Amino acid sequence: MITIGLTGNISCGKSTVSRYLADIGATIIDADLVSRDIVQPGTPALRDIIDYFGPDVLDSNGYLDRKQLGTLVFTNPKAMAVLNSITHPRIIEAIEHKKREHAAKFKNSNSVLVIDAPLLIETGLHKSVDEIWVVTIDPHQQIKRLMQRDGISEIEAQKKVAAQMPQQEKAKYAHRTIDNNGTPTETITQVKQHVKSILGLEQESSS
Repeated sequence: MITIGLTGNISCGKSTVSRYLADIGATIIDADLVSRDIVQPGTPALRDIIDYFGPDVLDSNGYLDRKQLGTLVFTNPKAMAVLNSITHPRIIEAIEHKKREHAAKFKNSNSVLVIDAPLLIETGLHKSVDEIWVVTIDPHQQIKRLMQRDGISEIEAQKKVAAQMPQQEKAKYAHRTIDNNGTPTETITQVKQHVKSILGLEQESSS
């Protein structure tokens, strides 16, 4: 079994890579989905969020209003730090549990497990994977895609990008980088090559 940590900043095309890996049989642990699971109604994480931020962060059905919460923490480093202290340890714990389940099921196979996490490096999840893959894109293209995707202004897009670890910093951690400036076909061609490479390396190491 080999574990890949897949990461990339907003609107860099990480989801395209993740979908392809799933299509060819990799097991995907999506950190965004995990982050939603750990704040479902009745969970300890949601109770802690309500205790700090108040009940206004809930929607009319009692679920976390992620957009409302985002407005509270986006420009407030202290509030963001509090939120991260509530959610990150629980997200990591849930992901590690899923990893153990997968390892027990596929320990004697050449299976590929992908942890798809925007904050892979920031949360320390990169320390427990075999390889780190970083999807990159030209900053101007990134801003353009983000504006189109979210229907926001250029200034708003720039603020969202600036709030994340710079791409060049993430790339320093990468065992493999995927340049997503070209066509989807060109991006997938890179991914195919990386997959062939890691499976070959894994077979060599087990021989």
